[in-house]
Amino acid sequence: MIRNFSIISHIDHGKSTLSDRILELTNAVDPRDMREQYLDSMEIERERGITIKAQNVRVHWHGHVLHLIDTPGHVDFGYEVSRSLAACEGVVLLVDASQGIEAQTLANCYLAMENELEIVAALNKIDLPAADPERYAEEIENVLGIAADTVLRISAKTGEGVPELLDAVVTRIPAPRGDTGARLRALVFDSYYDQYRGVISAIRIVDGTLRAGSRIRFLQAGVVHEVEEIGIRAPAMTPVDALAQGEVGYLVAGVKDISEARVGETVTDAARPAHDALAGYRDPKPMVFCGIYPIDGDEFPDLRDALEKLQLNDASITYAPETSTALGFGFRCGFLGLLHMDIVRERLEREFNLSLIATAPSVGFVAHLTDGTTLFVDNPSALPPPQNIDHIDEPVLRVTIVTPVEYIGTIIDLCQARRGRQDRMQYLSAERVELVYTVPLAEIVIDFFDQLKSRTKGYASLDYEPAGTETANLVKVDLLLNGQPVDAFSSIIHRARAEEYGRRMTEKLKQIIPRQLFDVPIQAAIGGRIIARQTVKAKRKDVLAKCYGGDITRKRKLLEKQKEGKKRMKSIGRVEIPQEAFVSALRLDE
Repeated sequence: MIRNFSIISHIDHGKSTLSDRILELTNAVDPRDMREQYLDSMEIERERGITIKAQNVRVHWHGHVLHLIDTPGHVDFGYEVSRSLAACEGVVLLVDASQGIEAQTLANCYLAMENELEIVAALNKIDLPAADPERYAEEIENVLGIAADTVLRISAKTGEGVPELLDAVVTRIPAPRGDTGARLRALVFDSYYDQYRGVISAIRIVDGTLRAGSRIRFLQAGVVHEVEEIGIRAPAMTPVDALAQGEVGYLVAGVKDISEARVGETVTDAARPAHDALAGYRDPKPMVFCGIYPIDGDEFPDLRDALEKLQLNDASITYAPETSTALGFGFRCGFLGLLHMDIVRERLEREFNLSLIATAPSVGFVAHLTDGTTLFVDNPSALPPPQNIDHIDEPVLRVTIVTPVEYIGTIIDLCQARRGRQDRMQYLSAERVELVYTVPLAEIVIDFFDQLKSRTKGYASLDYEPAGTETANLVKVDLLLNGQPVDAFSSIIHRARAEEYGRRMTEKLKQIIPRQLFDVPIQAAIGGRIIARQTVKAKRKDVLAKCYGGDITRKRKLLEKQKEGKKRMKSIGRVEIPQEAFVSALRLDE
């Protein structure tokens, strides 16, 4: 009997630790090889202590086969969670017994309900002195409607209650639905690129049976390949002869072209193909954009290959080539959030040995032009001149914040300062409250999460989802060096904040840009109007050093000559901006 389930929860509520205990209990891993966060295979995951990629593993429990998928908890990787849920019939919803329901708990629980999955709720960390399982079991019943007496009490750290949790998974989560005798249909729910074997896909068999050596067709791509190897992760990759309906495993078919084995693809038999493709996934909408450029221009083709391979492993990245007068050739990349952007940049640098510059993050705006057309703008330098724009719409988010009652005031203050509009305020219990706001995405991108955590001593939690667009009073702030705009420093910002932003940027650049042989004005401008200015003073050469005594007219003549030279130099001179200046100036907003 097979059970496919996923572990979902808020960040740091113990998903990866529970996976470790399950691997130990079911003897899937030799005790000598066991380590913490066993399923987190990426170096960056272990360093940061977070799960970035969902991982699947097959274990055996009292005669049943369990397929476990460990998912990320951070809001930026919600797409990874939604893909994992499509391969399951049920979920284990973990809630910290000392903290209770958090924003991400709600979001992931509703995601599971939308997919009509069976939910097994468990309170984790009952070994902590601050744990209060009775109180939070009631909270789960009040907020999520899951009966308090069905909520399990476990400690993933000590292993207490984990065997009972596995028994509950077997009894409560239904067996996979599907037809063993039907034509083969399998869903690709994750992939990555191996330089020796090509694309390795994680698949879930929905109908029929997949056999090693058979010829298969990728339905959406319309290509045929021969199966080189199929197998299961236990957690080491173990080849098998066949994968039957309901099983989860991996597939190697010598696919070298990355576009043929996209996530959400349906795999079927080449000789007896299925008629209908599986539902697959909706495409994720990028929220944050930034330009990524190689420091060495010759690495541009390597960056393109790296992005292609990374997109296979993380389908939520989008990219398109772009050029910048200051930085050369690069890509405009779209991400689901700031952490996602940070992780992708770090993975590109580590896994593909690239040296990169990322421009300041921006969001995508919709410009309505005076001629009646609309234009999607994800790069500030692509915004048309002000006289051609009728109005600009900016993306807004529906932000859910769960916080202890004593921090309500400071959170309302923060949301109002970020142009937020309150939609709802609901008490989950006497001590905790849920606030729902509509806030512009541009106000959240920079440091909203950091501010929220520092103002609430880390107790508040945040979840958000897109909520369409709204018209706003936005302007484009350009930065001019010696009268020339530098596209890498352009930014679209709310008019009320524009002057402050211009002042901050000009002051920052004044410290960074090295002195030239002539005065360099640094100006911030909206259209043709200058709103802030700083000047990098010229290097001074003492031309009067050789004049000892004598007539003042001789000294004046030398000074005039120097002035003429500076003037000519200024008209033909270009300001050389060192690469480090871009890196440190663009770090201004972090």
